[in-house]
Amino acid sequence: MLEIGQIIDGKYKILNVIGKGGMSVVYLAMNERANKQWAIKEVRKDGTQDFNVVRQGLVAEIDMLKRFNHPNLPSIVDVIDGNGSFLIVMDYIEGIALDKKLQEEGALPQSSVIEWSKQLCDVLGYLHSRKPPIIYRDMKPANVMLKPDNTITLIDFGTAREFKLSSVEDTTVLGTRGYAAPEQYGGQGQTDPRTDIYCLGATMYHLVTGYNPAVPPYEMVPIRQINELLSSGLEAIILKCTRPNPPDRYQSCAELMYALEHYQELDAESQHIQNIKWRSFIAAASLAVVALIGGFGFSLAKNVQTKSTYESYIETATNLPFDERVQYYKNAIDLRPEKYEAYKQLLDYLNQDDVIDVNDFGIITKSTDKLSELKKEDPEKYAIFCYDCAISIYFNYYDVSITENMRNSEAARQSIDWFGKIDESLINSAGKKANRNDYDKMCDKKEILHSLAKFQNTPVKDNQDKFNESWDNYTKILNEYNLVEVAGDYNVAISFYNTFVIDVNNYSANYLAYKSAAEIDSNLQIVTQKLNEIEPLVSQNPNQLEKIAKIRNNIKSTKNKIVKNENLSAEGGTAQ
Repeated sequence: MLEIGQIIDGKYKILNVIGKGGMSVVYLAMNERANKQWAIKEVRKDGTQDFNVVRQGLVAEIDMLKRFNHPNLPSIVDVIDGNGSFLIVMDYIEGIALDKKLQEEGALPQSSVIEWSKQLCDVLGYLHSRKPPIIYRDMKPANVMLKPDNTITLIDFGTAREFKLSSVEDTTVLGTRGYAAPEQYGGQGQTDPRTDIYCLGATMYHLVTGYNPAVPPYEMVPIRQINELLSSGLEAIILKCTRPNPPDRYQSCAELMYALEHYQELDAESQHIQNIKWRSFIAAASLAVVALIGGFGFSLAKNVQTKSTYESYIETATNLPFDERVQYYKNAIDLRPEKYEAYKQLLDYLNQDDVIDVNDFGIITKSTDKLSELKKEDPEKYAIFCYDCAISIYFNYYDVSITENMRNSEAARQSIDWFGKIDESLINSAGKKANRNDYDKMCDKKEILHSLAKFQNTPVKDNQDKFNESWDNYTKILNEYNLVEVAGDYNVAISFYNTFVIDVNNYSANYLAYKSAAEIDSNLQIVTQKLNEIEPLVSQNPNQLEKIAKIRNNIKSTKNKIVKNENLSAEGGTAQ
């Protein structure tokens, strides 16, 4: 490797390493005479590849780059053929590779992705217009640098090749799995400009969804199954780019560029097509109904058909992988927003791992914008669903990017809205039915949990006077409710006990201002007893057993903290 501070060819001073990969290392260097920074790519023998073959590939790459003149491509300014290494001096591109940006931010804004895709489409069109055409073949976020001015530069031409019209198929498999087109795997024809269009489509998919097609199961679903807020026009573009058969894709970058510039028109066209299909269905259904039943009960026939489709969506969903399953539940909700079952199935499915993560929470909020229909049709089921959402989020919300204390506060904040949807008049209206006692229990418990959620969402400095109320709520639930029986879910009970122990641990000094150490210890003993009762019942669930073990450890540290703070208080010190 080159050394920091080393002078290369009498003019390039090595400043630091800016990248590594395979047999190569990239350095930042300064031409001190010209006072300009450059990137130097060093490729050395590593004993695992035939260096002569690698060197020939580099020479071909350099020869190509020297012929290029495009604002989105780097320039080669110098080549130094050393002993056992090969040094390429090229433009230093200040910015961040898009794969790094994805790692930092997740799915990127649709408008930005479309703008970058236009630039990539333009540079690929430039390469394809060379004589002979250059096929890049390895488009992916890692090979795209985003500069501070929001322009991109395409880097790494190690897999690019000249298109030979006489060649039937490629003899070398090059590219990156997940992004590579089927023809890049050999035996399916030669790579041509449509290959780059496929790779660009896969790249757009990754950028706009955050889902990497280069990791198992190596698949790309319609982007609006991942985020329904994305453009249907962009979805159509990506689907066409990534068709398995080249003739089914855009046939040139010019075609793709036009589509990208008019993607919003594709949105409108998609909606228009749906409207036409719906009108055609209505017309056909009307004729069928008239012919079959002489005009009797068209609405009845429509309802039967809709019901059948609604139920088939739910039934089919149970055998599908995550993204498709969620989409089928959404389809059912869109079809019959006044029906309860699809809402319940969706929530139960997202809850099955005992975690409502950020993605799950987004799915819930986006899938329930039609709940007003359920509220009108069946206020009883509406109340149940809102309650289930509230406790699911309150106990199971999880965000890897924040601390557990922050998680508890965020879970409380997010659940408050759901608790708030369940008003007394609605519960009382539903309670007129035979199961009034169940609704009374739910209403009572809802009020307690709602109070706790609001307490946890209030800064400590603002809720000093509420610790006594909070303690009473905790104590009531611990002593008067069998959470497993009421909630029908071991995880709800385990999560509640965990929340209680963490809260007491975090605010032991505040609680000691209102309660004695003996009273606090008594409630901790109740939690221990409840956990002992639950543990054999969840012996086949490692996740729940792990949570129980964690709560027990927290109980020990909480008891120690209570004793320490009580002693400090007795000695006139400051409790922690």
